[in-house]
Amino acid sequence: TLWQDAIAKEMRHVIPAFSKANCTLDDIKKHLKYVGFQRIRCHMVFDIKMDFTRKARFVAGGHTTDPPPVLTYASVVSRESVQIAFLVAALNDLDISLADIGNAYLNAPCKEKIYTVAGKEFGPELEGQVLIVTKALYGLKSSGAAWQEHLAASIQGLGFLSTRGDPDVYLR
Repeated sequence: TLWQDAIAKEMRHVIPAFSKANCTLDDIKKHLKYVGFQRIRCHMVFDIKMDFTRKARFVAGGHTTDPPPVLTYASVVSRESVQIAFLVAALNDLDISLADIGNAYLNAPCKEKIYTVAGKEFGPELEGQVLIVTKALYGLKSSGAAWQEHLAASIQGLGFLSTRGDPDVYLR
């Protein structure tokens, strides 16, 4: 049951990333609904963590879809910027905090027009139904950029401004 528990935990976070299509797979194939949407297959990736807990990650097979029309590049803060931030904190006796955002990509909207057919991991009430992907899933080509854009907007909404030297460093 360790793996079943890991799958159930992951699916509690993932299911809100979908909306019911309220149509059949045949409707989509006949171009009666969701014209321009691509079907994507999803799967689970399993891992045993250092503390021996089980981790299941629901992953989209983004490698099988056409490239999205949106930007897929997601920048990251440079090593030098991190070093400078630590130096400034040390010189000014400042505390440094960090955070890990669980299932981070699922907070960002999906920029691709895709759907999937729910498998057993979705439970008996959703299994076999067509679901529209509404949030960025791990494995999609645009998810990294979608998350970076969402995080940047959230940080800026808190009154922080991006620096000119490194757009992934924010000051207030």
